[in-house]
Amino acid sequence: MWTKSNIPDQTGKTVIITGTNAGIGFETALALYEAGAHVIMACRNLKSAEQALIKIQEHKGTGTLETALLDLSSLTSVNQFAETFVQKHQQLHLLINNAGVMIPPASKTTEGYELQFGVNFLGHFALTGYLYPLLKTTSGSRIVTLSSLAYLNGVIDFDNLKSEKDYDAMREYCQSKLANLLFSVELQRRIIAAGDHTLSIAAQPGANKTELSRHMSDEAFNKAVERIGELMEPWQGALPSLYAAVADEVAGGKLYGPDRDGGYRGYPAEATITPNALDETVAQKLWNMAEQVTGVYYPKSLYEK
Repeated sequence: MWTKSNIPDQTGKTVIITGTNAGIGFETALALYEAGAHVIMACRNLKSAEQALIKIQEHKGTGTLETALLDLSSLTSVNQFAETFVQKHQQLHLLINNAGVMIPPASKTTEGYELQFGVNFLGHFALTGYLYPLLKTTSGSRIVTLSSLAYLNGVIDFDNLKSEKDYDAMREYCQSKLANLLFSVELQRRIIAAGDHTLSIAAQPGANKTELSRHMSDEAFNKAVERIGELMEPWQGALPSLYAAVADEVAGGKLYGPDRDGGYRGYPAEATITPNALDETVAQKLWNMAEQVTGVYYPKSLYEK
């Protein structure tokens, strides 16, 4: 049973975690701060991020913390965050693409993409690309991208990424989480092809009590709990991300999640990735689309001469 007590000393490590004001992101930041890392809490609401930072500091860990503004629904904000970070820091050991939105009312990003696809996938695609030069020159670096069991029901509808046809909140959520897993696996393929040594690893947190369900009605929430069973506390849901981020035995291109009840509950272990997330043709099409939308091309990056 792997828990945060297994995390090795992270002193000297620089970490970015998106969406750390609550839930799994908060617990991930707390655990790495307690282990000695310098953690950048990247959030779209700075006030909430500052409040979360104060709560984490109450635990008196050996690490350090800073907050930064990052709105993943705006590619301009993603670029500004990355440029500021690159100016201030010379290394990046861990990028944890944690932030996400689930089943909101129909809405779009600044660039006109369906919000869940835009925030969960496109924003993180661009962020990873902007930061990739630092990651690849930092020894032992890792990129951890959060997916969800919802990916199992996901299909990438390339003709409806801006809700051109219609909008189904859960369908779009499943699509975004499939996109995250396709991205994580494809990124590892491209890292290997480029001869780089960063690891791209996916995690899924299982079923947890977090604010992610805030857009669900009480009736829908209760039905979901009835179907999938007891929800874990956020600290336990953060363990797959932490395991992917620090454990020696993890490998690039893999998915890690809870080890019981079909991945809904338990402690971190490698999970089987289903064929819809291993389709290289879909992954390459998705990657090419994301490059065109974001203007970010990597492993070769805009920051490289």
